[in-house]
Amino acid sequence: DVQLVESGGGSAQTGGSLRLSCAASGYTFSSYCMVWFRQTPGKLREGVAALDSDGNTGYDESVKGRFTISLDNAKNILYLQVDSLKPEDTAMYYCALDPVPKSLRRMRGGNCFAGTGYWGQGTQVTVS
Repeated sequence: DVQLVESGGGSAQTGGSLRLSCAASGYTFSSYCMVWFRQTPGKLREGVAALDSDGNTGYDESVKGRFTISLDNAKNILYLQVDSLKPEDTAMYYCALDPVPKSLRRMRGGNCFAGTGYWGQGTQVTVS
């Protein structure tokens, strides 16, 4: 079974930084899309940063230049470096993986999902 476990969330001040981690296990897909989503109460979940199995990355306009997504292939850990934090970055952050065939993969801002995928339990980021 695919398992995704996030960590690294917490409280930070405006302008501060955090590094979110997502330990992934149980997958052997050769083609995939991995996304960091975030959600606040009453709002739809939004993809903020995406990385596919070809190494392409994409970002939502709201985080471009401040967030960096990366994957440590040896450790199977997906990271999200979040810098220059703003109060509006406060949200629950979720790591997710979608085994999308290459022919169906399309980067759209900070998202490249084509289906429902697999999800972690989330890690809270609070910026004050």
